[in-house]
Amino acid sequence: MVNVHASGGSGMMRAADEARRASRPALLVTAVTVLTSLNQADLEEIGWTRPLPDQVLHLAGLAHSSGLDGVVCSAREAAAVRERFQDRLLRVTPGIRMAAPASGDDQRRVMTPEAALGAGSSHLVIGRPITGAEDPAAALLAIARRIDQYEGGAQ
Repeated sequence: MVNVHASGGSGMMRAADEARRASRPALLVTAVTVLTSLNQADLEEIGWTRPLPDQVLHLAGLAHSSGLDGVVCSAREAAAVRERFQDRLLRVTPGIRMAAPASGDDQRRVMTPEAALGAGSSHLVIGRPITGAEDPAAALLAIARRIDQYEGGAQ
């Protein structure tokens, strides 16, 4: 799986899709919508005037019409993307935290693995809770157990 930025436009996303189909058809291509480190004030600062959830859906629509396999979005927007596009777009969600983020964490739109899966994430990106752990292997196993317990229970 590789990703491009949806803000690069549909021409760039179509070119990425065409290159993938010509060389590595099994490769999944996703488009980043709105970074999980951004909030509404950040969008306004850079000139994006749509409400953040609407901006995510707009960019997801461009990714879908460009032939991409999915989008990278906050778990907070995953449900809306799933509702609009059903399973036609993967929902890859970074900003996964085991609890509320510590102060100083740059991620603003975060969720736990269980909440993200419940919200419609199809793929979780879990970095810092593993790489920042004292024992990364143990942290990974603990996260995997949490996900297994969630997926084994009532959803």
